[in-house]
Amino acid sequence: MVFIGQRIKAFRKAVGMSQQKLAELLGISRPSVSQIENGSRKVSAEELKKLADIFNTSADNLLNPQKSPTVSVKESRSVYKPAPQIRINVPQKNLEKFREVLLYILNEVGSKPNIRETVIYKLLYFIDFDYYEIYEEQLIGATYMKNRYGPTPIEFAKLIEKILNKDIVKVKDKYFEYPQTKYLPLRKADLSKLSGSEIEIIDNVLDRLSDMNAAQISDYVRNDVPWLTTDDGEIINTSLFSTGLRLTR
Repeated sequence: MVFIGQRIKAFRKAVGMSQQKLAELLGISRPSVSQIENGSRKVSAEELKKLADIFNTSADNLLNPQKSPTVSVKESRSVYKPAPQIRINVPQKNLEKFREVLLYILNEVGSKPNIRETVIYKLLYFIDFDYYEIYEEQLIGATYMKNRYGPTPIEFAKLIEKILNKDIVKVKDKYFEYPQTKYLPLRKADLSKLSGSEIEIIDNVLDRLSDMNAAQISDYVRNDVPWLTTDDGEIINTSLFSTGLRLTR
């Protein structure tokens, strides 16, 4: 079954489709698509028919390892096309919560030499999804993209643009001879914007991870199931962060 999964992946890549999008079109979960592509899950006859329709090809073509994957376009149907770029439209309410969480982090652990931008990304990631495990919603509501160094909240740059030199300052320095970006708070976090349960989750994450450097926390992230089942450059699916799917503790 491995070659079938490889064919499906090749077709998916040929049209620039993410695993998440294919999962939605098939009516299955994102991990199921990943399992199909790596050969650990069989494809049902119904799913094969759907796949042929999605990629506008025949089932025989999907199952033939000798043919290169080709996707024909019919004028009568729309074919999936990836968005040319990610548009970031962050509600003001989310930005306010994001700002206060960032200020809380910086006031609590920002003076530590290891707390640089890339480490902050990962602290935010675990804060959001540790909270999700318990309350089935993200604390900050950020969107995390997988890259080679770890999950990156794509709204982060938007937030920094709004609060730089008002609530925080950016400092360029070196950490073990490597150029780094560090942020320092200009005020305390407004705790009226954060509930007791939110502060508890944040404190737990900081206690557990704030002494790690970028390499250590990156290794820690790589044990997370949502991370493992997401392709590089794709958005990490929040639905994967339910209790029992997290490996890191």
